[in-house]
Amino acid sequence: MNAQRVVVIGGGPAGQEAASYCARFGAEVVLIERDVVGGSAHLLDCVPSKSMIATGGAMSFARRLDGMGLANVDPRIHAASLRERILKIERRLEDSVTGVLQSQGVRIVRGTGRLVDANSVVATTEAGEETISADVIVLATGSRPRVPDWAPMDGERVLMTRDAYPPPEIPEHLVVVGSGVTGVEFVHMFTSLGSEVTLIVSRQQVLPDKDPEAAAVLEQSFLDRGVSLFKGARATEIVRDGDEVKVICTDGRVAVGSHALLAIGSLPNSEDLGLSEAGVEVDEWGFVVVDHNLQSSVPSIYVAGDLSGKLPLSSVGAMQGRKVAEHALGQHIGRPHRHLDYEKAASAIFTEPEIADVGLAEAEAFATGRKIRVTKVPFSANAKALINDDPKGFVKIVSDPNTGHVLGGSIVGRHAAELISVIALAVTAGLNVQDIHDTLFVYPTLSEALSEAAE
Repeated sequence: MNAQRVVVIGGGPAGQEAASYCARFGAEVVLIERDVVGGSAHLLDCVPSKSMIATGGAMSFARRLDGMGLANVDPRIHAASLRERILKIERRLEDSVTGVLQSQGVRIVRGTGRLVDANSVVATTEAGEETISADVIVLATGSRPRVPDWAPMDGERVLMTRDAYPPPEIPEHLVVVGSGVTGVEFVHMFTSLGSEVTLIVSRQQVLPDKDPEAAAVLEQSFLDRGVSLFKGARATEIVRDGDEVKVICTDGRVAVGSHALLAIGSLPNSEDLGLSEAGVEVDEWGFVVVDHNLQSSVPSIYVAGDLSGKLPLSSVGAMQGRKVAEHALGQHIGRPHRHLDYEKAASAIFTEPEIADVGLAEAEAFATGRKIRVTKVPFSANAKALINDDPKGFVKIVSDPNTGHVLGGSIVGRHAAELISVIALAVTAGLNVQDIHDTLFVYPTLSEALSEAAE
């Protein structure tokens, strides 16, 4: 497809990358965004949560300074300063993204977009409606937190994720519903900030879709910090009674706290897009059905980011945006074009310790009967981890026992989100464990554990 005019609806990581790359390839690009350029989920959820985690991490570190040969200090939260810090980061990132797009000639329309047909969009702004024609339309409207009917959100005591960046007050006792990635990050965040926390775990381990060994390390860390775990409990009702919140579970258990926070997944922002009018197929959950090129059932309409129903990660959405631009503007013709392999996407959980993984998981291999070689090195044997007084965790590498190809791996410990990039590169590039083992890493560093695990 040789597109000259492109309309992108949604300015998150997926939309901004699609717009940026289309502009680089010479297209005339219009980006429609109703909230913040850079993405509301990205700038108003992910960045604030990681900012608060960083603040909480600094507080936790200060409380254990005796392990570094220093006198302990007892830091306190300054809510106004924390809120201003988060807003400053958000503004800086949005200004940066907006500046780059405008320098590339992308026209940014502040409003909402709706499909008219396969080649036109109606943009609704404060000034009225404008119909914009396009050769290609990219839908990148993202997702929103799932809120069931039994959870009466009030933004004060019963919170959605975005209400907590930061909340009106730091909870004395927070009940977190949901033990997936978002839920455990909130547990870590608020225990670091000094809150008592109860976590509702619907299954028998936190992070049910992750390496059980990694989940066990995090569970123990939570228990060491006084977190109460309601395992095998499924919340069915939240009741606020004055300054007290009760979370009632199916098995009769009741978690009582000063606040409750819901983190039980997300739903696609597919309403009011004109999908049915334009003939775009969606699945039962509202995600747009796409092929390996991220084209919908209407060839001129592409989808990137959470709306595609693929991995809901900012990094994945951004790469999808780039791939959409390459395909829509014919940049893949005449040269190798790699389709996205979602099984090779690295992901991280910003708890303490951090957890990161990529590629084939050990448990998945055993479940399918695939023969693998697993090597593991604890950080307790790593010089830099001991210097940091933080030896929790390990590096685990999964490889093919016959070829030595790196198939995947997981890391638990400080800076796991950074270190996993080495294994991710090995998985993507088809490297062998020997390639990692032969790499000369700096001493003393945590990365040396990667070389040792590759022996």
